Amino acid sequence: MPELLIRNARVVRAGDSAPDSLELFDIAVSAGAIEAIGPALPAGERTEVVDAAGLLAFPGVVDAHQHWGIYGDLAADTESESRACAQGGVTTSLSYLRTGRYYLNRGGSYRDFVPDVLDRMAGRSSVDYGLHLAPMTAEHIDEIPYLVAEFGVTSFKIFMFYGGHGLHGRSADQSDFLMIPPGERYDLAHFEFVMRGIQRARARFGDHLSLSLHCETAEIMAAYTALVEGDSAQSGLRAYSASRPPHSEGLAITIASYLAHETGLADINLLHLSSAKAVEAAMTMAKAFPRINFRREVTIGHLLADVDTAHGIGGKVNPPLRERSDVEALWRHLLAGDIDWVVSDHACCRDEQKFGADRDDVFLAKSGFGGAEYLLPGLVGEGMKRGLPLGRIAELTAANPARRYGLAGKGDLAVGFDADIVLVDPDARWTVRAAASESAQEYTPFEGFEMNAAVTDVFLRGNHIVRDGEVQGDAHGRYLRRGRP
Repeated sequence: MPELLIRNARVVRAGDSAPDSLELFDIAVSAGAIEAIGPALPAGERTEVVDAAGLLAFPGVVDAHQHWGIYGDLAADTESESRACAQGGVTTSLSYLRTGRYYLNRGGSYRDFVPDVLDRMAGRSSVDYGLHLAPMTAEHIDEIPYLVAEFGVTSFKIFMFYGGHGLHGRSADQSDFLMIPPGERYDLAHFEFVMRGIQRARARFGDHLSLSLHCETAEIMAAYTALVEGDSAQSGLRAYSASRPPHSEGLAITIASYLAHETGLADINLLHLSSAKAVEAAMTMAKAFPRINFRREVTIGHLLADVDTAHGIGGKVNPPLRERSDVEALWRHLLAGDIDWVVSDHACCRDEQKFGADRDDVFLAKSGFGGAEYLLPGLVGEGMKRGLPLGRIAELTAANPARRYGLAGKGDLAVGFDADIVLVDPDARWTVRAAASESAQEYTPFEGFEMNAAVTDVFLRGNHIVRDGEVQGDAHGRYLRRGRP
């Protein structure tokens, strides 16, 4: 007999369509995995039975882009932000980390850095978690095979805008900020060498290794930031968007794509595309270099909010929130099948860190905000209004990122897969309030947004971690070593 039986759920899998076409099934769980899916499954005397009462059952969200510990203590962030993940139906978090300022505020070898990271996170997460790492130095490039073999890290990152630009909009001393050795530069040549290092590792370990890129062009941003800061007519989120214009994304995508072509690196992930120009550049490069297996990512923030609707300059993020026309362009591409997954880019930044002495000066504010708790309900609610099939939502939030990033047993509701299950009420109506979030962040750019779907219950490997919308129980999350899909 199963340990857990979820009755009367409308099970959503990749390829499914409208909710009315979904049959009511039971989901049986034993030893943390799905044992059976079907009608009227038997329960034993000791089986925990949960009646889904016709709610949608989605695979647990694989949020492939988060930043735990970027602005706060990593251990504390792991606790609070993983609870925010659970609240929004995220059962697997993949966090981008690097050496340099923020995160652990240290440079040096990843051989020393990663064990410290994992020690700080151990036993504190409410959801399963993994790491992406950014090779910031020549030493890190040499360490790529060690990171793959020792820690199961299969995905790496380049922050293109760090090539002479600061994190929050102003130019910064690169060596001091990134803590790179004397004589080294974080520039286009380094990006090329990172690609070559990953390609060498792929020849040894397999083609499941991939590279993700934050595509903005440092020189364009530096010049436009100076122009915008000198123009008193521009302010707020619209000014920040103008300081990092959409064509900066398009140009960076073009450069990165050619470098991937030159180095033979076939698996490229283009992160958080924020504008029509960015997606158009990504689509153009896919046609120009058909041998490169591009994946295209957008965030729930860029799908829900724009420079006018976000709640204040707490919506500052890189790349910026854009005009409503860009939001609509992202939705057109999403509905057309041009986007591969949707993420939160969750980066908790508490109020006292986020805002400068002048709380209205966007250039004094730090970049990034949380949002994992709104990822699935936001995409289900807005997506259903726009005709996005439920099975497509399951692909965008679970199946596609799980496959790309080598998360065996994640991303689907099927026999043998981890029992990561999210019950969603597609008829719920509620208003976003930062005070109701489990995140340590005291504000949200989504404040006051009306949501049209709600996560009610979440199971992580069969553990009932959210009940009736409330996070509960111990921290059951595990570190995920990744390998071949």
